[in-house]
Amino acid sequence: MSVAHSHPSADAAFSPVDNEAPLRWLRRLHLAPDDGLGAGRRALGLALLTWLPIAVWALATGRVGGAAGDTDESLLRHYGVHVRCLLVIPLLVLAEPMLHGAARAIAARLAASAATPEARAAFDAAAGGMVRLRDASLPWVLLLGAAIAWSLADDPLAHGDAMAWAVTADGGLVFGGWWFAYVVRPVFLALLLAWAWRILLLTLWLGRVARIDLQLVPTHPDRAGGLGLLEKLPGTFALVSLALSAMLASRWAHEVLHHGASIAAYRHAVIVFVVVWTALLLMPLLAFAPALSRARKRAVLAYSALVGRQGALVHRRWIEGREVPAEPILEAPEIGPVADAAAMYEAVVKMRLVPIGKVSIAGILLPLALPLLVVAALQVPLKDLLLKLAKALV
Repeated sequence: MSVAHSHPSADAAFSPVDNEAPLRWLRRLHLAPDDGLGAGRRALGLALLTWLPIAVWALATGRVGGAAGDTDESLLRHYGVHVRCLLVIPLLVLAEPMLHGAARAIAARLAASAATPEARAAFDAAAGGMVRLRDASLPWVLLLGAAIAWSLADDPLAHGDAMAWAVTADGGLVFGGWWFAYVVRPVFLALLLAWAWRILLLTLWLGRVARIDLQLVPTHPDRAGGLGLLEKLPGTFALVSLALSAMLASRWAHEVLHHGASIAAYRHAVIVFVVVWTALLLMPLLAFAPALSRARKRAVLAYSALVGRQGALVHRRWIEGREVPAEPILEAPEIGPVADAAAMYEAVVKMRLVPIGKVSIAGILLPLALPLLVVAALQVPLKDLLLKLAKALV
């Protein structure tokens, strides 16, 4: 296993993207900058590599917009080819800087919560372990091997209508089909598996950090002990969500427009896709459930005793009219009057057990919904569709 040794800094301990093996390989080939991700350059390069040869072949053979003598399918009618090459693959690359920036911000916030020397040492050890795992080449060799093996084992002719644009009358595969099957598909599968690997890295990293004795603030206004920033993590995968949804939607749009398929036929597939993908993106955040649960349980008992003690003294002095000896709790400016103390206790009671909220769910569902709404609008008027969605939300 080849490992590039990195040492996480104090303010940016872990990013699941920076310095990963493929990025190092591209930097050695001068296809990516030494001090950045070069996502835009790589996205454009992969889009041209995957789509341009197919487009040139289709133009040269007359399969762009009409039949070519031995087939009644045209390339333009198969939206999935263009969407996968020109939208899905570039988006899977352009999503990398979003995760990179978010992970660094989250690492800085979690590092600040490791207030004791022991906690900070444990945090640095967890980050260092994840950096070594991220930088290892072996997982990427296996990942790329799996993408290539799957593409070679999966016969493109077995996909029927999906490859009809690249099949001759006698059932043979032509150049465009070969390029799509053995260049486009491996590239797409490699990028998809890369995102699965990054999600796994995030889950492992946050799982290790969650076991550290972090300094959580039960009264924090984010209602997550100061970890509210984690709520935005699923939204950093928005371009990945959009890419996957667009790929499925483009395939279904072809079936609806050219083969008379019904939108209702894909209902169960949509539900399974949305549920599984949502669960994958929320999985890293669930690692903090035990820590937040423990913090909330301890805080409820502690703040209940604090507020009860203060309230009892106030009641004795102002309701019963009895003398109360000087008590620091009655004069503490950080606690304030009874109303403020009660507000602190209420904040503790409302503390969330997981750093998941509306922002997390919206960051997943909105990019998933956009392409699917376009397909649904092919059979259901957009106005009626939006009204149904509004009623469902209300």
